[in-house]
Amino acid sequence: MSDFPSFLSATADYEKWLAGRVGIVSVDLAEKHAFMKSAEFPFLRATFYRWAQLWPLLHDHGFDSPDTPEVLAVGDLHVENFGSWRDAEGRLAWGINDFDEACPMPYTIDLVRLAASTILAADAGDMRIGYQEACDAIRNGYRESLEAGGGPFVLGERHNWLLELVRPARPANFWEKIQALPSVEGKIPRVAAKGIERLLPASRLPYRLVHRAAGLGSRGRRRYAAIAEYAGGHVCREAKELAPSAWWWARQDSHDPDNHYQLVLDTAVRDPDPFVRAKNGWVVRRLAPDCMKIVLADVPKEKEKSKLLHAMGWETANIHLGSKRPRAILRDLDRRPRHWLFESARFMLEKTRADWMEWKG
Repeated sequence: MSDFPSFLSATADYEKWLAGRVGIVSVDLAEKHAFMKSAEFPFLRATFYRWAQLWPLLHDHGFDSPDTPEVLAVGDLHVENFGSWRDAEGRLAWGINDFDEACPMPYTIDLVRLAASTILAADAGDMRIGYQEACDAIRNGYRESLEAGGGPFVLGERHNWLLELVRPARPANFWEKIQALPSVEGKIPRVAAKGIERLLPASRLPYRLVHRAAGLGSRGRRRYAAIAEYAGGHVCREAKELAPSAWWWARQDSHDPDNHYQLVLDTAVRDPDPFVRAKNGWVVRRLAPDCMKIVLADVPKEKEKSKLLHAMGWETANIHLGSKRPRAILRDLDRRPRHWLFESARFMLEKTRADWMEWKG
């Protein structure tokens, strides 16, 4: 770590870089900083920028190679970056549902980060599974998906077992929380308002704008939601500001490429969500009780977690298959020792825990 700046210095530098590209909500950023102190798992979720900065250490210690095939990767992948949505047929689908940090990266970054988050979830008591078993489940699901050409997850047909694990919020509770959000005073960026209005079910539909803070990696950026009455019930659309991936900050890339959110949606093996659009630096989506992220602590602990992790590995390959490099990835996987994923995740977690102790101090 001697060749890298301290975590505090890296965070200050990243947040300065970010503030030059998006609007920052200071109260939400302060809340993010507090969450980062609370436990290791939220700290990991909130600090992909540091993960990207430290990634070359895996090369230096023989866990990865600069020649690892690149794909359009998620980047900020973890066990709570999965959720449900309704497709154009009204079917409930499941998969990765946040691509804020997506850009071309080594395919291994998603697998190692997913495995690391699993270890932290197991340590926190949210998963009853051994470390190596968890890593094997992720790796096997990923490989099998690559070999099969991928396949989306539509719940209620071929994946009934997964439907039992996905617990959408109760509508009354969900809307109560949404309605309790504070109204936005003044105007919001025109591009965000336009994106929201285009995704509402009717033109010129009256709505109330509220401020919403969610997630951890993107907490501190501008995020708004519009709540309206339509056809006897509530509807909600959210607009969240996007930034270039922190991968470019870590690489000290000066040309600031565009965010790749929409490109991931367009190329992945996926059952699309017709209510997600990323354009002009904002992503707009529908919010509803059955279109939310899955909180791991809410998944019944008696259920078989290895099957869930296998599905997460499979879905990760669904995203990577959009880059059309399955053979190169499979060849690279064949060259790796069986325990490379666990050893790589454990190595990166050592660095993450050291950063967390520095942040807490």
